[in-house]
Amino acid sequence: MAAAGTSGAGGGERRRPARAAGLWDRQAEPLAARMRPRTLDELAGQQRLLGPGTALRAEIESGQVASMLFWGPPGSGKTTIGRLVAHYTDREFVPFSAVTEGVPRVRAIVAEADERLAAGRGTVLFVDEIHRFNRAQQDAFLPFVESGTITLIGATTENPSFEITGALLSRLRVFVLEPLSSADLELVVRRALADPDRGLGQLALSLEPDALGLIVTQADGDARRALTALEAAAATVVRQGETTISAATVRNALQARTLRYDKSGEEHYNLISAYHKALRGSDAQGALYWLARMIESGEDPMYVARRTVRFAAEDIGLADPDALRVALAARDAYHFLGSPEGELAIAEAAVYLATAPKSNSVYRAWSAALELARATPAAPVPMHLRNAPTRLMKELGYGRGYQYAHAVPEAYIPQEYLPEDAAGRILYEPGPFGFEKEIAKRLAWWDDLRQRLEGGERVGPPVGGPDEGNEAPGSPERERRRGPDAGESGRASEQGGAEDRDADA
Repeated sequence: MAAAGTSGAGGGERRRPARAAGLWDRQAEPLAARMRPRTLDELAGQQRLLGPGTALRAEIESGQVASMLFWGPPGSGKTTIGRLVAHYTDREFVPFSAVTEGVPRVRAIVAEADERLAAGRGTVLFVDEIHRFNRAQQDAFLPFVESGTITLIGATTENPSFEITGALLSRLRVFVLEPLSSADLELVVRRALADPDRGLGQLALSLEPDALGLIVTQADGDARRALTALEAAAATVVRQGETTISAATVRNALQARTLRYDKSGEEHYNLISAYHKALRGSDAQGALYWLARMIESGEDPMYVARRTVRFAAEDIGLADPDALRVALAARDAYHFLGSPEGELAIAEAAVYLATAPKSNSVYRAWSAALELARATPAAPVPMHLRNAPTRLMKELGYGRGYQYAHAVPEAYIPQEYLPEDAAGRILYEPGPFGFEKEIAKRLAWWDDLRQRLEGGERVGPPVGGPDEGNEAPGSPERERRRGPDAGESGRASEQGGAEDRDADA
């Protein structure tokens, strides 16, 4: 498409059709900038914050606004609202980018704001991407916000709880902006298509319903993205000499849809949280979807694999001991195969973990153990549990009274393994699902055996072990299974040769 004002071969001036004059000038503002709302009534979306009767709208219309922070996704209207605040309050709007400018520019702006304030007019300093500033740079705003030299309006796509200093955050009112709804985006697109002054109205283009739906879907709640898509499709249609924008035209103009994701930002944590919660909720469909969203957005599959391993240990635990093995195997398979083949192993693990029985009993037990350890940091190791590798330590009583379990037929001698300050504490209690039901039987078996031995009952050598049921050695059922020829072994000495064998235990 020839640019307006260029000369043809015959020297005559070749001009663009009148209906398109100036619209595709390379120096012109993008459609999204031209269509920026000029009043609160033109603003699409954010009705919860700025609809009729809302507190923020009343403050803006009355001209009484303080410094604030807009937190929301791209294209949700943060810059537009900042400009409207300045317009309605009759203050100078000074845009500032934390990406390209620094503290020296802030000082210059403040100096100008001081002069402006002396003349009776305020200044709105709009700081885009304010989270890009480090803590010291953010603190540079504090004295000027405190003095009222500037009205600071910050814009961020990141969670301010993590990215904005507490000192600055305490001086700002935080408003959360939501992605625009489909209806809001349709309104934005139709308005731009029809507006003859700022939009594409003078081109007299029509938009097929499927094309409108595709633009809205591709925009993901981002008005800027929707208008950029419309502008690209319109340019294609004009270049081809047509007047109807079809879905195919939109698709060709956009090529590929970019998923909203930031591997170090808010959406990163939102998606991994959704994946984790779908696994915990035993929803294989949801787990696969959020896994695919992360992988398609460029997340490192090894990061997802590590989180999958953690989930297996934390939320399944011993309800299904194979869960951890499957998760580790998936991690190793991806490490061996790479993408895309190795991604299937992570998906397989996700389905297995989602459908496995759940238990956080070990997680709770470990938390309780850590809490107990912190509460008793100086509790001495009982003398009978101490190692005694030297003669002096033996003479001091290290290891004295320890009973070597394998010195008796049952391979079990009741004794205390916790320090005195924590004696008798129960840290692990199995859950009611999966393999933990068998663990509960094991614990009951050992507890029954302990009670019988502490009661002085003489118990014969066991047949099998705790996996055979809840009966302790010597019970009638166990004696029946042992058979009529099974002899009774005497109990070995309490210590036997255990002291030497266990010197390093």
